[in-house]
Amino acid sequence: MKKFVIANFIFCLVTIISPVEILADTALDVYMNDFYSKSNEASQILKEIENSLKEGSRKKVCSRQREAARLGLLANKSLIKAFAIEGANPPMQAIKANQQRWESILNEC
Repeated sequence: MKKFVIANFIFCLVTIISPVEILADTALDVYMNDFYSKSNEASQILKEIENSLKEGSRKKVCSRQREAARLGLLANKSLIKAFAIEGANPPMQAIKANQQRWESILNEC
């Protein structure tokens, strides 16, 4: 019984003291997560604006559009950085088209 208690104590002590490896996000993961979160948030804002307009409300439409456009542009920058970290060639034509779309939304109001 005494050996069992000592063995369990040593096992618990080793488990507590031994270093635990932390699986941190890589820089690529950080930029991709930033891209997805910002682009989803921007799309959500645009959907809310669309619903507000369908209901006949024009309350804060321009300011919310600008906010969505800023988020969309930041998302594009994060995507470009993620491709650069990965060492892959980004689809620049699609990214530029997306950027022009966000810039037009930003400049519309």
